[in-house]
Amino acid sequence: MYDDRAIVINGKRRILISGSVHYPRSTPEMWPDLIQKAKDGGLDVIETYVFWNGHEPSPGKFNFEGRYDVVKFIKLVQQAGLYLNLRIGPYICAEWNFGGFPVWLKYVAMQGFVEKIVNMMKSENLFEPQGGPIIMAQIENEYGPVIEWEIGAPGKPYAKWTAEMAVSLDTGVPWIMCKQEDAPDPVIDTCNGFYCENFKPNKPYKPKMWTEVWTAWYTKFGGPVPRRPAEDTIAVARFIQNNGSFFNYYMYHRGTNFGRTTAGRFIVTSYDYDAPLDEYGLLNEPKYGHLRDLHKAIKLSEPALVSSYAKVTWLGKNQEAHVYSSKSGVCAAFLSNYDPTFSVKVTFQNMQYDLPPRSISILPDCRTAVYNTARVMKQDPSLNLQKNHFLVLQQISSQSSQMKMTPIGGGLSWESYTEETPSADDSDTLSTSGLWEQINVTRDSSDYLWYMTDVSIASDEGFLKNEKEPLLTAICYVCWSCLARAVYGGLENPKLTYSGNVKLRAGINKISMLSVPVGLPVSFLHPVSLFSRISNCNSTSYVILSPIQNVGLHFETWNAGVLGPIRLSGLNEGTRDLTKQRWAYKVGMKGEMLSLHTLSGSSSVKWVKDLLLAQKQRLTWYKATFDAPEGNDPLALDMESMGKGQIWINGEGVGRHWPGYIARGDCGECNYAGLYSETKCQTNCEQPSQRCMSRDHG
Repeated sequence: MYDDRAIVINGKRRILISGSVHYPRSTPEMWPDLIQKAKDGGLDVIETYVFWNGHEPSPGKFNFEGRYDVVKFIKLVQQAGLYLNLRIGPYICAEWNFGGFPVWLKYVAMQGFVEKIVNMMKSENLFEPQGGPIIMAQIENEYGPVIEWEIGAPGKPYAKWTAEMAVSLDTGVPWIMCKQEDAPDPVIDTCNGFYCENFKPNKPYKPKMWTEVWTAWYTKFGGPVPRRPAEDTIAVARFIQNNGSFFNYYMYHRGTNFGRTTAGRFIVTSYDYDAPLDEYGLLNEPKYGHLRDLHKAIKLSEPALVSSYAKVTWLGKNQEAHVYSSKSGVCAAFLSNYDPTFSVKVTFQNMQYDLPPRSISILPDCRTAVYNTARVMKQDPSLNLQKNHFLVLQQISSQSSQMKMTPIGGGLSWESYTEETPSADDSDTLSTSGLWEQINVTRDSSDYLWYMTDVSIASDEGFLKNEKEPLLTAICYVCWSCLARAVYGGLENPKLTYSGNVKLRAGINKISMLSVPVGLPVSFLHPVSLFSRISNCNSTSYVILSPIQNVGLHFETWNAGVLGPIRLSGLNEGTRDLTKQRWAYKVGMKGEMLSLHTLSGSSSVKWVKDLLLAQKQRLTWYKATFDAPEGNDPLALDMESMGKGQIWINGEGVGRHWPGYIARGDCGECNYAGLYSETKCQTNCEQPSQRCMSRDHG
């Protein structure tokens, strides 16, 4: 239930503090610790999406095991005494492959999956009226700005149908739709963003809710690492002082995009977001502690917050007081200084208070300031903020937690296997006239798709005599670095025109191109580049990395791969168009087919031992063994010396690595006293966007 002031649980209004912990972005071994740290950090609620394409990788074949055991995850939340917000989607975005949709979906309706998840939760008695922890559920995700605002009136019936379908499932808990201004009753529309203090629900009898408090932003290969200052908790304080009743940090735990689950726009394997709990589940200080103390101050103020709306008075030119009071006499106040430059002294109820620039002080009894958003503080762990027990916390300098990598003793002994370039004559290739779009061919069974064709060169070609190599030009929706030569596109460009000279001889020449996506269909089409390597005198290979998208209008129709045109110039005939001639296609690598990433599969080929890891090699598999260190500390791989590829440990895909893509951007001074955006307070410039690959616990 809910009313205009808050969600109502067991007949009691609640100010609810939530954090996003995505179960497939961590391991089951990590879940209890992550949930407990969230509780210790002052959270009431854990939020998670439901990841459709992880649960139903092919039609009718479901996976609820391991990292996808959503029921186990929810029960652990319940055991910890927390509530859960289940964001079913089924479209979730989340910088996740295809926005959570299965690749096979296309035009299949989504109602069946929503019903399956709801019925599964009901069968396990997990909704709050059944005694479970689920107090709300979300249907769809940012449908309004992504689709409806673009197509207008035709999009409105779907939004209405989706909401009515969800309500008809009779869960007994409120349904929400984020960024959905026309969410029909009784569904609650909610806000996502860096700031939501001025958001208002579409009806006056609905509570003010913030489903995504962006703790920073995701990291992209080739981009700096975004950080959001702990002092910018003013965003949450302002939301609560302006009658907000529910907020959820996105993310609270950063998590890992294991395997090939990360979506496009070159999002790195670490789902960073500068969250209070880092990728390894360690405390990200000072943010974790600063938010924990904010939550204590809010909870102390809760009796007054749920009893009334704020009365606002001005204390100065840029200073305000928001006062909540009830008939029973409880009172809480928020004193705000909006000036981004100067500290001020204000007088409130005959007492003076010092307010730093752009900050809010919280007074749970309308007298004692127990928290200020701009003061990063430390509290004696023996002290606790309890009801009716107030103390002034002492200011300290900001201290960041630093992760220390401790190398495993001794070097690793590596072995290698060189991947074979396929031939168009292989029995497992497809063949057709013209160039095919990649996703329609691979169906996400592999990152890799080979494009192969033959080029016939007559013996009287002039370039054979003057030794002037022909020029190959290809237009691709691609992005990657190179081995032999490099062409880099910008993050703004959707495609690249590649031009490079190729060695050809008289007779039949074989051209092979390898396209490698960085995730399945991302917000927009992105940068591109391509590299070529001459393997021998009559075979030319190219490797292409394709960006795709996970959000946007008709993104199921957006293309990736080598789409052409492809032309060869410098011939007697002038320019030859190769686009529409016959092309052969092979999905995946031979090593993938042989399961070289598994213990049993790796024994099927001969590995070369005791080699020096060479730079700029052709496609190569590497393997090594090591003994895991004792203890429960997180484990990570330092990939700084490697190029681009994928990693497996004990047969499990850890994710993509690309340390060669150096972060470019502005990593200057960071001043919290100003509006935050994803390009503010960037770090890690001139370093790999991501260097360490997490295996986490387990």
